Amino acid sequence: MAQVDHFFLSDEIHPIDICESVATHHEWDFDRLTDDQIAMAVEGQWRTYSMTLAWSARDEVLRLICTFDMDPPAERLAALYETLNLVNDQVWDGGFVFWAPQRLMVWRYGLVLSGEAIAGPEQIDHMIRAAIDAAERFYPSFQLACWGDATPSAALDIALSEAYGRA
Repeated sequence: MAQVDHFFLSDEIHPIDICESVATHHEWDFDRLTDDQIAMAVEGQWRTYSMTLAWSARDEVLRLICTFDMDPPAERLAALYETLNLVNDQVWDGGFVFWAPQRLMVWRYGLVLSGEAIAGPEQIDHMIRAAIDAAERFYPSFQLACWGDATPSAALDIALSEAYGRA
């Protein structure tokens, strides 16, 4: 991400401007919805994820929401919610919720930038990558819990931990 660092020399850096530069750097499709909001599409292994980042100056929070479609059978909702609880116990930054009316699985994270703190491109890139990594890691678990008749704990077993080293 060092390539985009030199574009931000001002003390008045808007977090969404940085998000836009990160999206441009990675060649992700994006749309600047307002001065304080950007939407983008990021291709993963399992699917394309919809990402929205929004800046709240009042709260001093950069909010990231990453979504993907999920339309589980009604009789498997309890298993999905139990799986969500188990999954959220495994993550440190952010968490999943299921928005039933929209039929969306959602990863949410808020980066607090109080006291006039500024997020750098590496930090925003990490935020986005962490959301995609979490969605990719736990997508199979949600699928197994909803359509594979697996118990929530068995569904969670499929979520692979990060690999270290080389094979």
